[in-house]
Amino acid sequence: MVSPAASCADALVAPFSAGRGRTAVDVPPDACDCHVHLYDARHPTAAGATLRPPDASAADYRQLQRRTGTQRVVFVTPSTYGTDNGALCDALAAFGTQARGVAVVDEQVSDAELAALHHRGVRGIRLNLSLGVVNSASQIAPLARRIAPMGWHLQLLAPANAWTELAGALAHLPVPLVFDHFGRLAPSMAGKHPSHALILRLLQERRAWVKVSGAYIVSEQGAPGYEDVAALARSFLKAAPDRVLWGSDWPHASATAGHQAMPDDAQQMTLLAGWTGTAGVLNRVLVDNPSELYGFDRHPPLQETS
Repeated sequence: MVSPAASCADALVAPFSAGRGRTAVDVPPDACDCHVHLYDARHPTAAGATLRPPDASAADYRQLQRRTGTQRVVFVTPSTYGTDNGALCDALAAFGTQARGVAVVDEQVSDAELAALHHRGVRGIRLNLSLGVVNSASQIAPLARRIAPMGWHLQLLAPANAWTELAGALAHLPVPLVFDHFGRLAPSMAGKHPSHALILRLLQERRAWVKVSGAYIVSEQGAPGYEDVAALARSFLKAAPDRVLWGSDWPHASATAGHQAMPDDAQQMTLLAGWTGTAGVLNRVLVDNPSELYGFDRHPPLQETS
């Protein structure tokens, strides 16, 4: 006979996620999902945005947390909204001290706007050089200088071939650098492409971090197991386990658009546990590393008062 508790766990589902049930992984307390987007039609879509998924709310994401076992979260403004960080600020308000944010800005952002974002829990900015409609490589250095006094980091998304072209600029940034989605490296590039070597070097020099997020995006084999991604993920973990972050990339806008199969987020956590190999390294990736980069255990964001 199946126990009522087991039946309840098996019934767990979440919007924009395949499968059901909680992950079998023993997820440590304060585990953080470092890459999540929320979508809300009340906020205007940027002109030229190519990804326009349906609404994905804070309540929807809380259902996903029951499946992945995470408690902390980092929300990232998606390309859909350009430099409008309204949906991000709503998400930060909904999750309070358990959340941090990564905003999208351009060179027109004022010091007052940056200060207000910091007050709400933002700890970095993202430049999307793949699908974004408001950012360019020329903004990397000036924006890095703007955010350096605040202790923020710069998160970049770009095609894998772009990293070697940007190597000079990336080597002299005054802020930590975060590579999105495995640096957008395809698994077949591991150990062969100069961009892979560059990312490994920056990790080892403690100048950068990498998110092993969106395995379903970079995998060349695809669902259900994404087996080809394992060697790439382990290369980062071997080089610098204290510089690796994990993110679900929920609600998987590219999968919603039909570009990939919708991933099972409980399985994504199982994949991570396999890549890390030990409970200690899993705890480092899910708890210690996010705590250091996003400051979860120091300088919490100030909460709004009525």
